[in-house]
Amino acid sequence: MTRNWARRARGVLVVRWNECPFKSGIVKITPSLFVVGWLCVSPLLAADLLLQENADTLTILAPTGPVLTYHKTEVPPPPGESALYRRSGFIHPLHAPNGDVVTSIHAPDHVHHMGVWHAWVKTKWNGRALDFWNLKAGQATVRFVDVVDRKEAGEAVGFAVRQQQVALADGDLPETVILEEILDVTAAQQDGVNLIDYTVTQSNASDHPLELPAYRYGGGIAYRAPDGWGESRNAYLTSKGLDRTEGHATRAEWVAMHGPTESGESTVVIMSHPSNHDSPQRVRIWEKGKVFFNYVPAQEHAWQIEPGETITLRYRLLVFDRAVEPELVQSYWRLYAGQ
Repeated sequence: MTRNWARRARGVLVVRWNECPFKSGIVKITPSLFVVGWLCVSPLLAADLLLQENADTLTILAPTGPVLTYHKTEVPPPPGESALYRRSGFIHPLHAPNGDVVTSIHAPDHVHHMGVWHAWVKTKWNGRALDFWNLKAGQATVRFVDVVDRKEAGEAVGFAVRQQQVALADGDLPETVILEEILDVTAAQQDGVNLIDYTVTQSNASDHPLELPAYRYGGGIAYRAPDGWGESRNAYLTSKGLDRTEGHATRAEWVAMHGPTESGESTVVIMSHPSNHDSPQRVRIWEKGKVFFNYVPAQEHAWQIEPGETITLRYRLLVFDRAVEPELVQSYWRLYAGQ
């Protein structure tokens, strides 16, 4: 238990009911200790969600409004920007439970930032430098291919899509699919919180290793907040208690970010599963200015994906329509980590 939300008294461990995100009572008796606690397994309030699909998007809806939208077709860049910025295979908008939007795309300072997304940055493949993230370089991109699974109604709703990370044609070199990947997105609304699981399974579909030199950002999961978020030191808080001035390049089980929205304030928490490569993964945090975040599996140590090799990266997002205490976030982390 994290401190400040559990106490011992005369051999009894008491966990406060209203600070556990899910409710189910348990009682355990041992020769030395009588324990009363709450096993966090079933939701206090779980809403039924729906998945809606059209030619361009997949949208998950809760009774309170939309939860998220995934883009199947390429979204064009803002007027006057390079056509290389067009991209599919990302989530925007992401919503708080009250409907407020907590993502942005095509920020003037980074036109390639796309809500919630992922892509490798600094890579080497068959002697070529390939950047799947900085699209204007014209080296590579990420694309939606097709929908492979749908869960259309219930307390947990979602979809699985096939995407590709592609080396673009360059002179006599043809376009080549480097990574085949499945992005699995599952959402639920429980106790007034939007929970989204974001799982990426990538396979090297080529005949050469994809080398991932150690670099400060790339891969994992990335997040760009609304333009109005930023500036204050506490716009970020890591699981180690670090703010934006201290958090970059540290290891974190979770990172919470918050800022103003139309109805007041929202918080977005991103967690990295302990089974992930190089866990707890290091993070990219902007020390000043706007709010951007990235879990970076190869920030400290180089990595590579061999031909035919498959890797899986798992993350969870929590979206609140309020500011939240770190103790509550930590309780959600323990559930996610199986603790």
